[in-house]
Amino acid sequence: MTYKLIRSSRKTVSVEVRADGVTVRAPMKMPASEIEKFVRKHEKWIEKNVKKVEEQKGSLAGVPPLTKEEIRALAERAARYIPERAAFYAPKIGVGYAKITIRCQRTKWGSCSAKGNLNFNCLLMLAPPEAIDSVVVHELCHRKEMNHSDRFYSEVLRVFPEYKKWDRWLKDNGAAILARAGEGK
Repeated sequence: MTYKLIRSSRKTVSVEVRADGVTVRAPMKMPASEIEKFVRKHEKWIEKNVKKVEEQKGSLAGVPPLTKEEIRALAERAARYIPERAAFYAPKIGVGYAKITIRCQRTKWGSCSAKGNLNFNCLLMLAPPEAIDSVVVHELCHRKEMNHSDRFYSEVLRVFPEYKKWDRWLKDNGAAILARAGEGK
């Protein structure tokens, strides 16, 4: 199995399957044999997801990319809508945040910096409101836990009990939305 290997200061190994291929992320000093062992252990999962991504790519063949004007309009809508949702959920979580930035991205729905800045993808405006809320809550919860630990997900689910349903929706439908970024970005 071929994959792109990215080494960094991380502590664990992970694998990601996307339209552009399989990426394995590993700690700097982890031996290659350990990485190979990890990949072999997860081979069935990787193959299943590669197949799924290929099927999604096929179903996206006729989806037209958004124009620059359409992306700009989505960004303007997101700049009004998403800060309102963040202001709604932040007190429920008991956190604050610095600034909110809206971008058009091909891979991420949102992120949270150590300084408390929140970033969101304008393409979220093509998703149902509940999916948008799931991303807003996810990023705000990073203000309490800058990781994806059990404590982090407990907080997410406390505030947004339907998180898993809408996270699944984004996983199942997100590729079609993200593909619309096309060259209009």
